[in-house]
Amino acid sequence: MADHISLDQKKILEQKAQRRAELRNEFLKQQSNPYRHAQGSGGTIFDKGIQRYQALKTLGYDHFKPTPKTALNGLLILVIPMVTFGYFLKKSRDAQEQMFRSGQVAYKDRKNKFI
Repeated sequence: MADHISLDQKKILEQKAQRRAELRNEFLKQQSNPYRHAQGSGGTIFDKGIQRYQALKTLGYDHFKPTPKTALNGLLILVIPMVTFGYFLKKSRDAQEQMFRSGQVAYKDRKNKFI
């Protein structure tokens, strides 16, 4: 597999590995800093990538615009499954209640009973 990599791809992979090593070394340097608690940062390391991700997740709700596509997604993901489940649950409970009332199931054979 390594034989089929072009020089450009190899150069890109080496740059990525070098960048990863630099970021790892910077993180380890900050993590092992014994004076980090005294600098007022609370002992945590500020990560720009995590901060951007959290800001993106938070601000996504501020920039949400309802469209027919999002309404359809809401119906397909939330409303229709809940209504379908409720319908089948009510149908099975009604059939069970009808069996209880008609005497097809004895009281001693019921699952939920008081005694």
